[in-house]
Amino acid sequence: MKNSVNFPPLNPPRRLLMGPGPINVDPRVLQAMSHQLVGQYDPVMTGYMNQTMALYRELYKTKNQWTLLIDGTSRAGIEAIFMSVIKPNDKVLVPVFGRFGLLLCEIAKRCRAEVHKIEVPWGEVFEPEQIEKAIKEIKPRMLLTVQGDTSTTMLQPLADLGEICKRHGVLFYTDATASFGGNPLETDAWHLDAVSTGLQKCLGGPPGSSPITLSDAIVEQINHRKHIEEGILADHHEQGQEEMVYSNYFDLGMIMDYWGAERLNHHTEATSMLFAAYECGRLLLEEGIDNSIKRHKLHGDAVLAGIEAMGLKPFGDLKNRMNNVLGIHIPDGIDGEEVRSLLLNDFSIEIGSSFGPLKGKIWRIGTMGYNARKDCVCETLTALESVLNRVGFKTTQGAAFDAAMQVYQ
Repeated sequence: MKNSVNFPPLNPPRRLLMGPGPINVDPRVLQAMSHQLVGQYDPVMTGYMNQTMALYRELYKTKNQWTLLIDGTSRAGIEAIFMSVIKPNDKVLVPVFGRFGLLLCEIAKRCRAEVHKIEVPWGEVFEPEQIEKAIKEIKPRMLLTVQGDTSTTMLQPLADLGEICKRHGVLFYTDATASFGGNPLETDAWHLDAVSTGLQKCLGGPPGSSPITLSDAIVEQINHRKHIEEGILADHHEQGQEEMVYSNYFDLGMIMDYWGAERLNHHTEATSMLFAAYECGRLLLEEGIDNSIKRHKLHGDAVLAGIEAMGLKPFGDLKNRMNNVLGIHIPDGIDGEEVRSLLLNDFSIEIGSSFGPLKGKIWRIGTMGYNARKDCVCETLTALESVLNRVGFKTTQGAAFDAAMQVYQ
C-alpha cells in the first residue's frame, strides 16, 4: 500500500542559536556522537564510563567517587537526586529568584517534601545572611538552589552557603545547568553535597545527558533508601509503603550499582549521549575550566558593551549576572516578538524571550559553549541593530560592533 503522506529526510535550517540554550553543538561533539555503538558491558564501554566519571570529577573540582551521568535532559539529573534523597515530609528550603527555583519547588513537592521558599524580586539574588536566617527558622533537611537562572540571567553566589549548611546540618544541592563551564563552581571547596547540570549550555553539547556529582554524605542517605527486593524500599517500614515516592528509572542506588564495579543491570546506557558527554568534558578540560570561564566572561562583556552602545538597557543586578546570558529590557513601543521573528527569518539568529513576570519585557542573549566566539557576538549585535532600526528604534549604525571590538581589543 502506497503511503499517502510524504516524509522527507530531516534537513533542519541553519540557525545561530544565541538564546539561553540550547546552543549550536560543537562539531567535535557531533563527530563523537556519530561513532558506532559497543555493547554496554564491553570493556571498552565500561572504560569510557570510568573515564567520563574521572573527567567530570576534574570539571566539578571534586574527589566524589559518584560523579556520573543520568540519561535524560538536565531535569533528569534534578529528579534523580530529589527522588533518591527526599522522603515524604522532609523540610526543604528553596531560595527562588527566577523560574527554575520554582521548578525545584515543584519537583520537591512531587517527592512529597514540605517545601519552604523564600523569594527576591526577579533580577536580584540572595545574600548569605538571608538564607542562613531562613535555615535557622525552618531547620530544613536540604537547601535546594539554582546557581544560574536563565529566566532572569542572574547568578546566585554559592561560596558561603556550604559552610552555613554544614554548620546547621543541612544537605546542600545546586542546579548548575545554565552556569557550569562558564562561571566558577567548586564542589568540594564550597561543601556542595550534590550538583547536576546538562550539556546544552556552556558545555557545547546537545540536551540528553545530565552529569551529576554526589558527596559521601548524600550517598549515605541514598544507600539508606536502597532497593532490597522487588522494588520495595529498605525503609518502607518506617515511612509506610503507601506514602513513599518510588522511581525505578531515577533510583540513584541502582544507578550507582550500574556505574560501579559490580555493573548490575539497571538500564542500557545511552551510548551516543555518553560519547557526547565525554567529548564535552574532554574539550572543556583541554581548554582548561578557568580559561573557559574567562572566555565566557569576555564574550558576555562584549555583548553587554554592544547592547549599551545601542541605547538598550540591560536587565537586573549586573554585579550578579551570569557570564553567559544577558537580559535586555525591550524598549517601550517595540514589539519584542516581532524583533525576534525578524532576526530568525532574515538572519537565522535566535535570541530568547522570558517567562512569568518577565514575559514580553526582556530579551535574553546567550554566549555559551561553541557560540562563545567573537564572530557569533558580532554577527548577532549587527543583526539586532539592523532589525531595531527597521522597527523604529534608532541606533548609531555600527556603534554596537565598535563597542564590542573595544572589549576584544
